Amino acid sequence: MNLLAIESSCDETSAAVMVNGILRSNVISTQLIHTEWGGVVPELASRAHQKSIIPVVQEALQLANINKNDLNAIAFTRGPGLLGALLIGTSFAKSLALSLNIPLIEVNHMQAHVLAHFIEDPKPVFPFLCLTVSGGHTQIVWVKSALEMEIIGETMDDAVGEAFDKTAKLIGLPYPGGPLIDKLAKEGNPDRFVLPMGEIPGLNFSFSGIKTAILYFLQKEQKANPDFIENNKADICASVQKTLIEILLRKVKKAMKEKNCQQIAIAGGVSANSGLRARLKEMGLEQNWEVFIPAFSYCTDNAGMIAMAGHFKVLAGIYSNQNVSPLARMEF
Repeated sequence: MNLLAIESSCDETSAAVMVNGILRSNVISTQLIHTEWGGVVPELASRAHQKSIIPVVQEALQLANINKNDLNAIAFTRGPGLLGALLIGTSFAKSLALSLNIPLIEVNHMQAHVLAHFIEDPKPVFPFLCLTVSGGHTQIVWVKSALEMEIIGETMDDAVGEAFDKTAKLIGLPYPGGPLIDKLAKEGNPDRFVLPMGEIPGLNFSFSGIKTAILYFLQKEQKANPDFIENNKADICASVQKTLIEILLRKVKKAMKEKNCQQIAIAGGVSANSGLRARLKEMGLEQNWEVFIPAFSYCTDNAGMIAMAGHFKVLAGIYSNQNVSPLARMEF
């Protein structure tokens, strides 16, 4: 089974080739044009996907030493994501599949993040819990099988990745700011500033309050000292990062107890955060959990995870057809 996978949900154009469940290539083209705008511009993202998708697919096939005529199926991200960006990947996948007379496999982007854990060893055993964190989503997922997942906790407003990026913008860091906060946090004191966590009942999250609290805190300190941010940037980053991570892991701890589960995984772009990875490992030792953390290359958006999700659908005999269309919002 030679499977081509395509990912185009946001600002990464990616293609991967999987052969019998083994990833042979995973090519990612990141769109740098959004940096000057301080965030992803949907129209620019769509245009960049149009320019990149053919060379990215060609490179993925070459690295895998697979000819397009040897492909047996094409998996693609149907949603959720930016509609224009998804349309490019979906249209390309449909056209190529039609020309080669091979089946299509639609993939839910968020489910694929979870299934990225099955690309390489060690792999979790079903069922397990997965904390999926990114710029657009914050979810605690009960993973019953590769094809059956349930969201048992999610953000009621903003995603944790948005809180990282908003903080970065407030202190003058360029986009994308999340990785820069992580870098500066290593140099700062995480206990220097205490920020309110504003937890809500149950397993759901809310990050709008902490974003507002950070804004007011910075405004107050700058009023007294205009150079406050510049002189305390590392400590601000460390304190904010610690607070956001603790909000996440308190809910994880509660979910693990409720599900009587001993396996926890993380996924999504924010799972690349070194502070989160270290704190989860630490908590795993404290609670006697098995902790699964993906390689950095499988944290951010990539077609390798789409291929893995597609592979599980192939095993189950689940395919799409040429009537399929992209969905900006897609149910789990």
